[in-house]
Amino acid sequence: MKRIFLFIVTNLAVLALLSVVVFILEQVFGVRLASGSLGGMLFFAAIFGFGGALISLALSKWTAKRMMGVRVITAPQTEAEQWLLATVKRLAAQAQIGMPEVGMFDAEEMNAFATGARRNAALVAVSTGLLRSMSRSQVEAVLGHEISHVANGDMVTLALLQGVLNTFVIFLARIIGNIVDRALFKNDRQESGIGFFLTTMVAQIVLGIFASVIVSWYSRRREFRADRGGADLAGTGSMIGALQALKQSHGEPMPPQMQAFGINTGRADGFMRLFSQVMLDAFPERIMNIHNSLLPSFPGIHGPKDAIDYGVKIETIIDANTNVINVIDLLHLNKFWQIIECRQVPRR
Repeated sequence: MKRIFLFIVTNLAVLALLSVVVFILEQVFGVRLASGSLGGMLFFAAIFGFGGALISLALSKWTAKRMMGVRVITAPQTEAEQWLLATVKRLAAQAQIGMPEVGMFDAEEMNAFATGARRNAALVAVSTGLLRSMSRSQVEAVLGHEISHVANGDMVTLALLQGVLNTFVIFLARIIGNIVDRALFKNDRQESGIGFFLTTMVAQIVLGIFASVIVSWYSRRREFRADRGGADLAGTGSMIGALQALKQSHGEPMPPQMQAFGINTGRADGFMRLFSQVMLDAFPERIMNIHNSLLPSFPGIHGPKDAIDYGVKIETIIDANTNVINVIDLLHLNKFWQIIECRQVPRR
């Protein structure tokens, strides 16, 4: 209930702020945003589309802390908190970003997220369930994944993408509303009729669904990239092991407005269920993506020979001077890479 209340209050505050901006532009500067001109409509759409996305980005740390009940660790009180701070500090230095705030939130679900408008002033938080259920090497890989999101600027890029899509959703919906209002409802008056408002609402819902598909596609790609970053920072075996553990996790999902930031979306409801199920089904693909992207770096490793699908066994051959594994499956890939890293097989 608290999360829903904060979500509503935050969005109402954003809407109120943007409404004030529109009022000032129209009343003080004489800009007619509600006019029928395409320029006025595009400017209006950009204010609400980009403005909403950028304000949400600026408030992301504040919102995340309160929605998820994050307790920021300033003075560690336990050995686990000391380890968590030290690990994040080391990974942040490796990724060449500023030390982020580090926090914990109570949840049985194994999860973690990173957010913030600036890469040198971000927030990284982990659930208590993740700390209890994973080994420290796996937790380190998850932290490396989140640090990679920050280093890659994923939060800013996602906000900009969302701003562009929001702008065109609002703009195109209003154009469609005008066309339908005049062509089907025969409205010849200068003022918009009921047809405009009804059509605009429906068009925004339909176009918003298409925009969500684009955002989901980008989120999927950035997760793959962050997985590779976590493997580089904390070890491939640890990153694969963490993804395997997350694949078995079926706890309560994060709130919809936070799912884009979490490493584990959980099983959501409604339309977001489609996105969450895609990301859950993608865990084997994410594991194989790390595996396949690293293979070319090792001259003594060849494979896999055939296309990889979910859970299908693969053949991987390692140089006889190191070790030979004839057939392995997804469940053994983390051990496979741990062997490679422990034996310090040279890269190209």
